[in-house]
Amino acid sequence: MTDPAVLKRIATRRSELDGLEEQLAMHLEKAHAERDELAVAEKVPARLSEKVAAVQASTAPVSAQVGERGAPPVPHRAPGVDKGALPPAYLRILAVVQEAAGPVMTQHVGEALGLDTEVRGALEPLRAKLTKLADRGRLRPAAASCGQLRKLPDGKFTARL
Repeated sequence: MTDPAVLKRIATRRSELDGLEEQLAMHLEKAHAERDELAVAEKVPARLSEKVAAVQASTAPVSAQVGERGAPPVPHRAPGVDKGALPPAYLRILAVVQEAAGPVMTQHVGEALGLDTEVRGALEPLRAKLTKLADRGRLRPAAASCGQLRKLPDGKFTARL
C-alpha cells in the first residue's frame, strides 16, 4: 500500500510539471515565431539591395544595341559635360551646324557631311540625330525664343549659344 501523502505529493509534482510543460511549450512557440520573423527580416535587406541594384543597372547609361555594334549614348547638355562627350558622328554634325552662318536644314547638313541627299530616306537617320541633339540641349530649332526647345515645321536647326 502506498501512503496517501506520497500519492498527493506525486500528484502535486505532476501538476507542477504539467504547468511547466505548458509554459515551455508557449516559450518554444514564441521562439519559433521570432525565428521565423528573423528569417524574413534577413531576406528584406537582400531583396532591397537586389532591387536597388536592378534600378541602378536600368538607369545607368548603357550603349543601345544597333545591329551588331553598340551605339554610344548622347549626353544631355549640362554644366560639366562638354561637347567632347558626344560620339564622333554627333561631333561632326554639331561642327557643321556651328559653322553655318544661320539656321540650316537637314539636307544642307547631309550635303556637308557627304551624304547622298537624293536618295529617299537617306536623311532620316541624320534628322533623328539632329533631333536628338536638340532634345539633349545641344542644338535648338531655328527661331526658338527664350531658350525654349521646340520643333518647327520648317525643320531648321541652329547652334545653341
